Amino acid sequence: MSQAWTLDDGVALDGYVAAYREFLALHRTQPGFRGRRLLVDHVDRTHVVNLRFFDEPADYDALVATPGYAAHIDALSVHLDLSRPPTKDVLTVLVADGPDGPDEPAR
Repeated sequence: MSQAWTLDDGVALDGYVAAYREFLALHRTQPGFRGRRLLVDHVDRTHVVNLRFFDEPADYDALVATPGYAAHIDALSVHLDLSRPPTKDVLTVLVADGPDGPDEPAR
């Protein structure tokens, strides 16, 4: 999960969303990639949260090492307010229920 803040909730947010969509092609090349979600805060529409789903943390690490990854990050970053540094955490799903699938026990 990562969080960041765009420069504004108009042009910069739209540019971030466009760059995020372009980034999908690289994600799809990575074994273990299961999907992702980009969320925006209802109150502060400059606040975006990116959820990425992989089979294992090592699969995400492999994506980060893929040629072209840094260029995509740079394309996203031009739309960000870097005075509020992005944050990133690697998390494990404990409960997964809802429309995307049945509840499964944690590994």
